[in-house]
Amino acid sequence: MSTIWPQLEDILPHVQKPARYIGLEGGRQEPRHAPHKVAWLLGYPDTYEVGLPNQGLQILYEILNERADAVAERTYAPWVDLEGQLRASKLPLFSVDTHRPAAEFDILAFNLSAELVYTNLLNCVDLAGCPVRSSDRRPDDPLIGAGGHCTYNPEPLADFVDFFVLGDGEEVVGDITEVVSEWKASGKSEGSRQDVLRELAKVEGVYVPAMYEAVFEGPSLRSIAPRYPDVPEIIEKRTIADLAGWPYPRSQLVPLTEVVHDRLNVEVFRGCTRGCRFCQAGMITRPVRERPADQVRHMVQSGLERTGYDEVALTSLSTADFSGIDAVVADTVNDPANRGQVSISLPSLRVDAFTVGIAASIQGARRTGLTFAPEAGSWRLRQVINKLIREEDLYGAVESAYSQGWRRMKLYFLTGLPTETDQDTLGIAELGKNCVEIGKRYNKSASVTLSVGGFVPKPFTPFQWFGQNTVEELYRKIHLLKDETRPMKGVQLKWHDPKATLIEGIFSRGDRRLGAVIEEVWRAGGTFQEWSEFFDVDRWLVAMANHGLDPEWYTYRHRDEHEVLPWDHLNAGLHTDVLWQDWRDALAEVGLPDCRWTPCYDCGACTGYGIEHVVASAVPPAGGSQGTGQDLDVGGEVPVTLLAAKPASQAVTA
Repeated sequence: MSTIWPQLEDILPHVQKPARYIGLEGGRQEPRHAPHKVAWLLGYPDTYEVGLPNQGLQILYEILNERADAVAERTYAPWVDLEGQLRASKLPLFSVDTHRPAAEFDILAFNLSAELVYTNLLNCVDLAGCPVRSSDRRPDDPLIGAGGHCTYNPEPLADFVDFFVLGDGEEVVGDITEVVSEWKASGKSEGSRQDVLRELAKVEGVYVPAMYEAVFEGPSLRSIAPRYPDVPEIIEKRTIADLAGWPYPRSQLVPLTEVVHDRLNVEVFRGCTRGCRFCQAGMITRPVRERPADQVRHMVQSGLERTGYDEVALTSLSTADFSGIDAVVADTVNDPANRGQVSISLPSLRVDAFTVGIAASIQGARRTGLTFAPEAGSWRLRQVINKLIREEDLYGAVESAYSQGWRRMKLYFLTGLPTETDQDTLGIAELGKNCVEIGKRYNKSASVTLSVGGFVPKPFTPFQWFGQNTVEELYRKIHLLKDETRPMKGVQLKWHDPKATLIEGIFSRGDRRLGAVIEEVWRAGGTFQEWSEFFDVDRWLVAMANHGLDPEWYTYRHRDEHEVLPWDHLNAGLHTDVLWQDWRDALAEVGLPDCRWTPCYDCGACTGYGIEHVVASAVPPAGGSQGTGQDLDVGGEVPVTLLAAKPASQAVTA
């Protein structure tokens, strides 16, 4: 095995944060390479600080290293200073575990969680010494793979990525390993790369773009169809039915330098049935699969003991919905081994699911900032997006938190949502003001940060047909909020750059013609576009123009029911007719309750895969059901009657 460590060690004193690149973290795996093993290099196309906490990468890192036929290491996008040093010294991308050159691995696989990292992916492939276009690669070049939420529209990267994984990765990486192992044993002969890609295309959950032809008619996509009869017409996502059987990560990584989310992270369940119409993650990860509460408790306590962390985050898309949340929080806080020094973070809280009981449990430990996500500034608009929480739900949750000692909180909102009016927008400021007033009953320094992001429609959501707001319109709404919040003491406003929202929107629903745009921006030096100091919207717009592509056509227009979408050949488990009806319901301001405790809507997520929601409790947790609030006096459920929906004749149309 080769390593570039001697050369790397010489240049690390000349870069920022050399600890990003040395490995040696607590909990790291000991990779044991062997000729018969398939070597995976798991990459995150952003900095070490952002990528190391990623649970998906850590889980696969452990699972692969437990296999007898595989070995896995990690890599992250080198910061611009180290990249310059590597290129000047003619050194390649490397693993942080053994500093092995990336080109010596069989598979280089990336986690894709955001569209603006696409140029970083190309940069990493190039630094690995591998041709950036799939069609130019040789048998000895690594196979380039990708997983993560962005792969539910993989088409913009179709020219560069050999295979994509849809859905859960725990099982499918084993299937991929077996296919590649056979190829490796055969000697990777000239021309065999197409053969192994064809075999990978037959693995459930794997999409190989080269095996499919995209046909365009004018500006529109006409079809994406298999090139060969033995390749599936529709690619199904992979779903782990029993999360209890995969208690990973067992050995969380503890970095030597500061990273984001620098704490113990324990996943309590996967999936969501809330039905928020803007939320891709909630749609594509269905059904809900809870871990047993005992397993969560064990993962928390053993993780704290092993890592030395004094903070644990219980992660999911809606953590307070976990049926064992009260017991797990109480047991963690009260465990004598923690000596009252462990803080609990619940990073995915719905405002209708933060109970007094949870707040009281946490009060004995150190309190961090608290985040809620009302998403929209009015009840009307929250019905449109199916975030069915009333103002009183929010204020009750806020009062629970402030009464238990919190001083600051953050409220997340989207702007540019379907049917949004100025009144809805100004409602964001009103909610912030009222929350501060509640907080000042308990602490004079109470504050609220309003964080506002421009809405981007995502594939496999009811809003995938919506034409997003223009950059100018998003700026206008932000200025409305700035003017409204300026005189409000204790209210701070932050917002996401609408120009970045535009570029994200282009690639969220774009097709494979955009590959040329990504490559041009990358070749012009456009890396780390998710970082504000490097983002350059003009670079993207010039590249679009150079290739005859119209940004407005990709982003600002509404799609109709019959338009072929770039992801129609993929299946996230959701029937298209159900999504379309949900889109029409949104325009009619009709909300849908959580399907875990109501009759099935037959969206396809359960019935299509022969599995059901795995929920420990047959009844909703207190305060955790759509359309329920929280009685702060007794801690019980109080029904909230939904407002009558507008007749369809009065509904706003697209």
